[in-house]
Amino acid sequence: MTVALSKRVQKVKPSPTLAVTARAAKLKAEGKDIIGLGAGEPDFDTPAPIAEAGIEAIRKGLTRYTAVDGTNELKDAIIAKFRRDNELSYERSQIIVSSGAKQTCFNICAALLDPGDECIIPAPYWVSYPDMVLLADGTPVSVYAGPEQGYKITPAQLAAAITPRTKLMFVNSPSNPTGAAYTRVELQALGEVLERHPNIVIASDEIYEHIYWAAEPFASFAQANPQLYDRTVTINGCSKVYAMTGWRIGYCGASKALVAAMGTIQGQSTSNPSSISQRAATVALNGDQSCVAQMNTAFRERHDFVVAGLNSLPGVSCEQGAGTFYAFANVEGAMRALGIRDDNAFAEYLLVEAGVAVVPGSGFGAPGHMRLSFACGMQTLEDALQRIRRALAGGVVAKRA
Repeated sequence: MTVALSKRVQKVKPSPTLAVTARAAKLKAEGKDIIGLGAGEPDFDTPAPIAEAGIEAIRKGLTRYTAVDGTNELKDAIIAKFRRDNELSYERSQIIVSSGAKQTCFNICAALLDPGDECIIPAPYWVSYPDMVLLADGTPVSVYAGPEQGYKITPAQLAAAITPRTKLMFVNSPSNPTGAAYTRVELQALGEVLERHPNIVIASDEIYEHIYWAAEPFASFAQANPQLYDRTVTINGCSKVYAMTGWRIGYCGASKALVAAMGTIQGQSTSNPSSISQRAATVALNGDQSCVAQMNTAFRERHDFVVAGLNSLPGVSCEQGAGTFYAFANVEGAMRALGIRDDNAFAEYLLVEAGVAVVPGSGFGAPGHMRLSFACGMQTLEDALQRIRRALAGGVVAKRA
C-alpha cells in the first residue's frame, strides 16, 4: 500500500542536526571511533537541586495534567525571570509554557501564518525556523549575512526584505549556529525599521541568553525596543542554560491575544508540558544561579580553544562568537584544496576520514560552512581538532600526488 502523504509534510526535510547525531550514533554502535560534534546539548548534568525537585515532584504525586499553558507557580517564576534579567513586565495571561522552546516557536508560526504570509529569517539560521514556517503554510524569506558583517543582518537588508505579505520575523541572539549576538544599538536599528510596519510580529529567540560572554551586556529585543513590546514574543527556555534538554521546558512572553491563540494550538496538539519538568523548572528559575555562571565559564574556555584551533587549520576560518556553544567555520578554502564540491560532501569526508561528525552549513542557510558543537570536554575537542588537521593535510597531499 502506498500512503499518500500531505503536501505539507513533503515541503519539509528532516533536521540535519538530528540526522548527523543519529548517523554518528549508528557508526559508534557499529564499533567505529566517532567524535560527535553535531548535537546542541550541554554535556553537564542537570544541577542537583533542580534534579531533586523533579524527583520530589514524583514522590509527592505531582504527576497529573496541569493547565495547558503551564502551572501558575512556573508562570510566576518566568515573570520574575523576565523582570530580573530583561526588565520586561508580563502577567500570567501573557505567558505560555511549552514542551521546549522549539514547540513555542512552532506554536507562534501556527497561530500567526496563513498561506502566502511571509516570515523573515536572518541567515545563518537555526535549521528548524524555515521548516516550521512551511508547516504553517507560510513562506520563509531568508536574508543572508556573511562573516564580513559578523553574521548579522543590517537595517537596510531588513527593509529590503519586507513586503506587504510579511507577518513575522525571527531574531535569534545569541545565534545558533554562529554565536553572533546583536548589540542593543543594533537591535534598536532593526526596531526602527520594524516600527514602520505595524503588522509584523517579532519572535525573539533568546534561548542562549545566559551562555554569553561579550563585553556589552546582553540585550533582549523588547528591552531594546520598548515601543515594540506589544508585537514582540520573547522566547526562552531551560534546556540550554540549566542543562535540561531532556526535561523539555520552553516558554515565552507575548500579548494576551497571541498567547491565547498559542494555547489553543497547544491544547489540540501536546496539551501541557510535563508536570514533573515544570516543577523542576520552577526551582531552576527561582533558585541559586551560580551553576549558570560556572557552565558559562567552561563554554567560554572551550570557545576560545576551538576558534583558535579552527583558525589554525588550512583553508578554514572562524569568527569569534559572543555566546552559545557552537563554532561556525568557513571551510571553502579547505573544500577547494580537497576538490570537494559542497559542504555536505565535506562533512561526509570528515566523518569518514577523521571520525568527526559536524553539521554542514547549508542546513543553516550558509553553504561552505560547518557547525561544531563544543558542548563536550576539552580533551575531546583537542582530539577532534587534531583528527581534522590530519584529514585535511592527508587530503591535500593525496590530491597533489
